Amino acid sequence: MTTDETPVRPDAPDATDLHAPDSVAAWLVRLLKGIAVGIGFILPGLSGGVLAVIFKIYDPLIKFLANPFRNFWRQVKYFLPVGIGGIIGVVLFSIVVAAAFGRYEAAFVCLFIGFVIGTFPSLWRQAGLKGRAAKHWLILAVSAAVIFAIMLAGGGLNLQVPPSIPVWLGSGALIGLGVIVPGMSPSNFLIYFGLYDKMAEGIKDFDPTVFIPLFIGLALCVVLFAKAANWAFEKHYAGMYHFILGMVAGSSLAIFPTVVFAPDAIEKAGLGMGAFLAFCAVMLILGVIASWLFSKVEDRYSGERDAIDSAS
Repeated sequence: MTTDETPVRPDAPDATDLHAPDSVAAWLVRLLKGIAVGIGFILPGLSGGVLAVIFKIYDPLIKFLANPFRNFWRQVKYFLPVGIGGIIGVVLFSIVVAAAFGRYEAAFVCLFIGFVIGTFPSLWRQAGLKGRAAKHWLILAVSAAVIFAIMLAGGGLNLQVPPSIPVWLGSGALIGLGVIVPGMSPSNFLIYFGLYDKMAEGIKDFDPTVFIPLFIGLALCVVLFAKAANWAFEKHYAGMYHFILGMVAGSSLAIFPTVVFAPDAIEKAGLGMGAFLAFCAVMLILGVIASWLFSKVEDRYSGERDAIDSAS
């Protein structure tokens, strides 16, 4: 719903007209967001939930999942391109993982860290819309420190869990938690358990014994926890947003020692130190630019989301 803090641009769609036609450009923007979020689900070091927050679809998605029958068809129409994009992102990046990701892992991660950097100021402003007290600073600091420590400690794990349908169900639930808890990187845990490359290979090959239990586990986890997340946002908006900011900041910082500057990262890339750092820097800058452009387009078409929320 539009507030005094977020005025609607004069050229934005009418936020009171639920039946206004969905523009092709807005549909494509949501498709691209879905692709990015889908990639975030399986990109080590990142979280689909973080990217959903960055692209401003986390809050409306949680509200929809918590109350799926409220404005059902309008919600489905709005999130359809996001869902399609998510599937495309997961499948396409699974192919990339199987083909070349191991070599250029650090560069891909830097691209998505650029997304975080480019949109963090916007997230900071959004978190403070309902005030920012000392306790919120504490929540931010603690959540950042905890996720940083967990990811740093997890980087030393090297377990091998035999794949099976129950294991893939649990893996799907882990990915679902990455949606509900932004900052949590399910792919990191899958790497630690020796399941990541097997998951990517199974998705690439459309192996039903992999992707079906993965989807079921993800869907069950998201549906079960969506109401709790929605309630927390309604009752503790500032606290929840600063918790998410801390998770985003802590997980992003932890990526550098655990992924970008991992002992074998330069060797994998097959580049010299200078070329490796330059490649990562270019990808980081591209991510910042891309996120900035996304935010500009998002401002133009944000009225369509406001229209749905105003009818709730």
